Amino acid sequence: MDARNPRSMAWLALVLAFAVLACAGFVALGVWQVNRLAWKEALIAQVDRQLRATPTDVPKPPAWPALRREQDEYRRLHAQGRFDFHREVLVRASTELGAGYWVLTPMQLAGGEWLLVNRGFVPPDLRDQVPHGDALQTVIGLLRFSEPGGSLLQKNEPTQGRWYSRDVAAIAAAQHLTGQVAPFFIDAQVGAGAGPGASGDWPRAGLTVIHFTNNHLAYALTWFALAVIMAAAIGYLMAHERRLRGRPGASFGERP
Repeated sequence: MDARNPRSMAWLALVLAFAVLACAGFVALGVWQVNRLAWKEALIAQVDRQLRATPTDVPKPPAWPALRREQDEYRRLHAQGRFDFHREVLVRASTELGAGYWVLTPMQLAGGEWLLVNRGFVPPDLRDQVPHGDALQTVIGLLRFSEPGGSLLQKNEPTQGRWYSRDVAAIAAAQHLTGQVAPFFIDAQVGAGAGPGASGDWPRAGLTVIHFTNNHLAYALTWFALAVIMAAAIGYLMAHERRLRGRPGASFGERP
């Protein structure tokens, strides 16, 4: 169709309907990202408060079903019990100190339930000689939720003793932890009484990475910019069609 001639009413209706829907969609996506930004900022503020809060006791079994990642992860916990070093497992890890292993040791609490404690990181040359301290320990650490299945590229192989993620349920089953096992583990903090790692040796505690990607503002601005561009395109199309008809008040689809 010649761009110098007015388009048909049907063509204009179809194009304008598509453009309006696209513009509305871009605005909706922008608003959604603004809401996500508020949620992410609230989450970051909450975690920051939890990291500086006074440690609380490990939740009792009745409270376990109510735990939620969004509100409970990275809470500082205080645990006291007895390590079972014979059921300790090593989980592949990549940290600021390089590749190696997390040392996950079952701790039996006073009530008889089990809690997996990530005592820290050891390099590969210590994997067969992980240092141990006293069995009776008091640990302060961060609540972390289970990581079922394995890593992105490798699945856990319990029968082979190969662990690529801190899968609490699978580790508990493989190590024959009888009774109640907490559905979470804790990352020991430096100086928190988790054995040799607490004094800066091995295993090295305090390497929890706490990072939240927050690009929601940039995403929101992008969607709103697309909405503005689409609205400008709609305005241009309407003005162009009016000019073609030669009468500012003419109806779309009406030929002169």
